[in-house]
Amino acid sequence: MATSSENSRGIGGGDRTAKAIVADQITQAVNSTANLLQLMRQSSSSQAQLAKLPKNLLAKASLTKATGQALAQLPQVISSLDAHIESGLHSGVHLNTVTQLLENMESTQLRALRQSNISPLTNDK
Repeated sequence: MATSSENSRGIGGGDRTAKAIVADQITQAVNSTANLLQLMRQSSSSQAQLAKLPKNLLAKASLTKATGQALAQLPQVISSLDAHIESGLHSGVHLNTVTQLLENMESTQLRALRQSNISPLTNDK
């Protein structure tokens, strides 16, 4: 019997995140349901039971499969968003430095302007 640590490893033996495992399980369940509906359509003995199902349920089989495929991509999307957020957080540190430099430049320029405005007044006296 497989242990939980064995279940978290892929065929290649690499560790997988819980998000990826859950996404795989959801995808498998959705695909199994879609495949079961397809088999029921093809089986003459299932036609009577299949006819009892709501008509729109069969129409949603392809939508269900597409949803499973979208769910399978979620871990990669989340990982990519995490990377962008992390990059943004690191950029924040640089933004603070640039802001401080601009404030220092502004302060220096204002001081120089004040001194240039004061100097002519003292020369007139």
